[in-house]
Amino acid sequence: MVRIVKKPEERKNEIISAACQLFLKKGYDNTTMAQVMKTLNIAKGTIYHYFSSKEDLLEAVVCSIAEDEQARLQEAYDSHQGTVLERLHLLVMSSSHPPEGHEDFLEDLHQTANTGMHIRLLSQILIRQAPLYARLIEEGCDEGIFSTSHPLECSEFLLSAIHFLTDRGIHPWTEEQLTRRWQAFPDLVTSLVNAPKGTFDYLQDIFQPTTD
Repeated sequence: MVRIVKKPEERKNEIISAACQLFLKKGYDNTTMAQVMKTLNIAKGTIYHYFSSKEDLLEAVVCSIAEDEQARLQEAYDSHQGTVLERLHLLVMSSSHPPEGHEDFLEDLHQTANTGMHIRLLSQILIRQAPLYARLIEEGCDEGIFSTSHPLECSEFLLSAIHFLTDRGIHPWTEEQLTRRWQAFPDLVTSLVNAPKGTFDYLQDIFQPTTD
């Protein structure tokens, strides 16, 4: 039998991909390094050559997903040449809507067993995306549309609110809790960056309350 030797980066990515699928389907706590090894038919020495522990592997999985999402947002950011407000709108809408075909992934991520992984992923996404928002807020300040001495911090507050106060994968918020937050967000964000009234009214359109 011919032994297949893969390049280090290829093998590492293969392990990350397999671990991601197992974490999502079985839950992080219910997944073992042995199960990842069995899935890929690799030796213990191979997986521990790249990752010192399951915690280390989880961090790699989270960072890999966050990097892919960042690349998607960066592409959207680079491809649009509209005004500051138009590009900011595009960025917010792109951030709030998952890539096509990722519905099953998000459903698995929202399982109770994956709450820890979910929170860590949102934190990584926030860290990576905030500078993109900050760049647009800075540009808006230069043009006199916004006024703030803390564009990065404003971005972090905005993303934290969107990710952690409206995500039912983090907490089973009620319709009333979600609705009152989205109704308040336009005015709150407007005040945060001293924007013209009505600038962020579209934030209410991101969330549509369901009715019985």
